[in-house]
Amino acid sequence: MNRKEFFARVGFGAASLLVPACISGLATSCSSDEGSVPTAPTGVDFTLDISSGALATDKGYLVKNGIIIARENASTFLAVSAACTHEGTTVNYVGSSNSFHCPNHGANYSSTGTHLNGPGSANLKQYNVTLTGNTLRIYS
Repeated sequence: MNRKEFFARVGFGAASLLVPACISGLATSCSSDEGSVPTAPTGVDFTLDISSGALATDKGYLVKNGIIIARENASTFLAVSAACTHEGTTVNYVGSSNSFHCPNHGANYSSTGTHLNGPGSANLKQYNVTLTGNTLRIYS
């Protein structure tokens, strides 16, 4: 056996060992396991200063303590759990449709966190918000 044959056999052998593991990983990466819905934060009670930063302008949003907080307009703020109920990816706020979207697999949720379409079936947990001056309180 010459050097070229040796490397060809070693490379083929390694590939034949790795291919089943790769295929198995691909097959399970998008599987839906309804039993693994991320847990929404509980016992929530914190405040944010909205005079500057992402929440100072309409359609701005930020994620804090596992919750996505969005400013719809001057007096309306939304707060829902940030983890997509499919696999836990952090959702984004879509100001043009006043909804939440998971960039990973495409799940969509209403402004109140209701599951609209896409992978998963559970809703995002909605939190209470109260605005006093420039202080926004988010609580369970």
